[in-house]
Amino acid sequence: MNNAEATTSSGRTGPGKADPSPAHNPEAARLRALLEPSVQANRLYLEDVVINVAGSHRVVHVVVDLPQEETGGVNLDVISDISKVLSDVLDNDPGDDGRPYDLEVSSPGVGRPLTEPRHWHRARGRMAKVSVLQGENVTGRIQSVDDSGVTIVPEIAVKKGMKPKQGEPVKLPFDRIRNGKVEIEFSHLDEAGLEPEHNGPSEEA
Repeated sequence: MNNAEATTSSGRTGPGKADPSPAHNPEAARLRALLEPSVQANRLYLEDVVINVAGSHRVVHVVVDLPQEETGGVNLDVISDISKVLSDVLDNDPGDDGRPYDLEVSSPGVGRPLTEPRHWHRARGRMAKVSVLQGENVTGRIQSVDDSGVTIVPEIAVKKGMKPKQGEPVKLPFDRIRNGKVEIEFSHLDEAGLEPEHNGPSEEA
């Protein structure tokens, strides 16, 4: 099964309160530095580390993604394998304070906003709605991505029931893009060799 979320736990916790982002949370930043080498060693990218506190328990949520040069999603087997690796790292954390924790590992959902260059690289070949600064918003297929921006092939609306027409490619510099969002289009996934939505059923490892 592809693009599924996997969770590995040392116990059950109820809903908790999320600690601030790693930029403002020294513990999340410390765990990111601890876990990142193992994530990279498994040819993955560490997207985020979030700590949720529920009483005396912590839920450590780790989001991993494929390198930006690859398309498709992180499959369930990869998530399961990296969950076991990261669980071992956390169990041997020299800076751990002894509080019990649950580890959750997942891949980003396809609905993740495209706000960084690597997000656009990962979405190559997909249809996206692009919010543009000082110009008209664009909906089209992401044709290519380079250091300066994104090339989109716009889809031009036609009469209902007719196949949309493609416009001429448009280059959008990153400094003109507010954000983007991938559009789900199951009819094109097979022909583009892409995976469906990144987050699927959860599995406990």
